[in-house]
Amino acid sequence: MFQKIKDNILYAGMNDKDRVIFDELIPLDNGTSYNSYIVIGSEKTAVIDTMYPKFTKEYLKSFDENGITKIDYIIANHGEQDHSGSIPALLEKFPNAVVVTNAVCAKNIQEMLLVPAEKIKIITNGEELSLGDKTLKFMISPGVHWPDTMFTYIKEDNVICTCDFLGAHYIFDDVFAVPSKDLEKSAKKYFAEIMMPFSVVCRKYVQQIRELKVDMVLPSHGPVHKNPDYILDLYADWAGEKGKNLVLLPYVSMYNSTEEMIDYLAKKLEEKGIPSIKYDMVEGNLGDLAMALVDGTTIVLGTSMVLAGPHPAAFNTVYLASVLRPKAKIASFIGSYGWGGDLFGKMADMLTPLKLDVIEPILVKGKAKAEDYVKIDNMAQTIYEKHKTLGLL
Repeated sequence: MFQKIKDNILYAGMNDKDRVIFDELIPLDNGTSYNSYIVIGSEKTAVIDTMYPKFTKEYLKSFDENGITKIDYIIANHGEQDHSGSIPALLEKFPNAVVVTNAVCAKNIQEMLLVPAEKIKIITNGEELSLGDKTLKFMISPGVHWPDTMFTYIKEDNVICTCDFLGAHYIFDDVFAVPSKDLEKSAKKYFAEIMMPFSVVCRKYVQQIRELKVDMVLPSHGPVHKNPDYILDLYADWAGEKGKNLVLLPYVSMYNSTEEMIDYLAKKLEEKGIPSIKYDMVEGNLGDLAMALVDGTTIVLGTSMVLAGPHPAAFNTVYLASVLRPKAKIASFIGSYGWGGDLFGKMADMLTPLKLDVIEPILVKGKAKAEDYVKIDNMAQTIYEKHKTLGLL
């Protein structure tokens, strides 16, 4: 669908309401959108980001339906195919068009999309491109979330196209964002799954965009923000260094022994004024866990033993936490076994890069006994003291 953003700036994206998983990993609650923008200058016309290949035919048809007969530049803010996938088809439709991007992205689209080098104009950070009465300024912004990412700032209109940064997996009828709990949840899940590993650079780019005092933020997924502070404030919170007074309790429990201990710990934490979130590692939605990792200061993982080691679902969770690099500061393990093995060692090793303060784990044969519940009491007290020291209570 085409929709006017500002004079001679059009939204030309597509909703994908039926998509239920992204990158074969991320469950989607609200589908997603693939955002493309057309900027019509007095002399030249540019497309900023293109379309996911599944919708290429419909995308190209919309140009004809909306009277777009000439494209001079195709701006590639990022080489991943959900944004760049329709570049070859656009070049075929508009053979005089030139792809404009940075050197890293140029290599990616040559390798991934077989775009010829002679069809690419490479720009540098801060370089400008005139469309006549509109000027595009390029801000190379690696790390949100690929090394090839850049932003495109439309100077005269004071709007910025941020590609994946500040986005959300969210569909809409009207492209302009209406703040809501659903939108915030979708944006937070999106941040957790895609941007959280790069929180340090997220903070840098939030500040950079604030200093521009833009009128609008135009991301490549999710709605356009006419109130940029709405999404910038959320990102500043999510990418901040300090977690909240929250304990995450991911668990897998084959015969309820581990879950009973997790439930007991949750109760004891609640008594001390510390909320917790339980997460079933077998039945749960990975997006929900990732979203919880944005805020949690402490992670206590509960697992059963399978063939002398942790349940595979526990390994998946630990791996996810290790690559998402959350702001958690404290960790521990609770587990139950039947006949023996190494329940915690390999998982603790996987978390080493996060430099967590690890509380002594609790390992129980079969069901927890009275002395085991005393250990859980002590774990709850230790967590309380550490949260207090961190200024969370």
